[in-house]
Amino acid sequence: MTLSAQITLQLGTLDLQAELEVRPGELLALLGPNGAGKSTVLRALAGLAPLDSGRITLDDTVLDDPATDTFVEPEHRPIGFVFQNYLLFEQMSVLENVAYGLRARGTAKHAARTTAHEWLERVGLSDYAHQRPRSLSGGQAQRAALARALATSPRLLLLDEPLAALDVGTRSSVRRDLRQHMATFDGMRILVTHDPVDAYALADRVAILDGGRIVQVGKLAEVTAHPRSRYVADLVGVNLVVGTVADGVLATAAGAHVVIADAPPGPSFAVIRPHSISLVRGVPVDSSVRNGWHGTVADIDRLGDRVRVGIDGQLPLTAEITVAALDSL
Repeated sequence: MTLSAQITLQLGTLDLQAELEVRPGELLALLGPNGAGKSTVLRALAGLAPLDSGRITLDDTVLDDPATDTFVEPEHRPIGFVFQNYLLFEQMSVLENVAYGLRARGTAKHAARTTAHEWLERVGLSDYAHQRPRSLSGGQAQRAALARALATSPRLLLLDEPLAALDVGTRSSVRRDLRQHMATFDGMRILVTHDPVDAYALADRVAILDGGRIVQVGKLAEVTAHPRSRYVADLVGVNLVVGTVADGVLATAAGAHVVIADAPPGPSFAVIRPHSISLVRGVPVDSSVRNGWHGTVADIDRLGDRVRVGIDGQLPLTAEITVAALDSL
């Protein structure tokens, strides 16, 4: 029982031709630049952008197939949608917002409100049940939108850049909350994002969409290690280092240490951009760098005028340098 989608549609200048498959319990992150077609893929799955050709099947039920004139209306699809700006109804209370999807599907008012109360309890918003969305912070609004989407017990949950509207200081805590809530949902999930950190923290696999085409699919570590284009290398070519922070230093399970700018104590991860790494032979003299690690060159990948160098060691890294720098080494 999976989501299987072959999506072909023309929308303005966008020529979208994409194939996706998502298994129950899996979260697929869809990454790509603005205009690549990420949100359009979600709208096609939700029935908000009908296919020109192709086929969308969810749990063996055909939702859209122009060849057989099959089209299930959005309100009849077992799909929850969390929009980028959440789209909470300002004229309704938070409780009424969460109950809305159930009421729209014919659930009796009392039963819908009972379920909505349960979801508000689960996402920690019980105290805001009778307030209007304008009283919520960005993170709280995101949780309310998530509760509204999940209250209908969907088989597929679509999240369109749910963290994009949050400031940097809020994103990490809301990302952590979102990961916890996702763990309670056993359906299929697709997350649209432009941030590889979101993909690392939340996704089981990533699909890279560029110019309306899926150009690469796999686990983030696989895609990062072997980008198939310069664009993919730029998009997801970051080193994500997992560890525990204490006294301004992140320590990994392998014993490597990374001095960081600012992070609270506890489990965390650091992002190290490949182009921010310098490679030197031997021990640098009179260096002011805060972080330095020993390693062995394990892989060299040329991408035009740049070179990606894989480094094995206590802290495995990928660096990106110029061809001239490689020659000098």
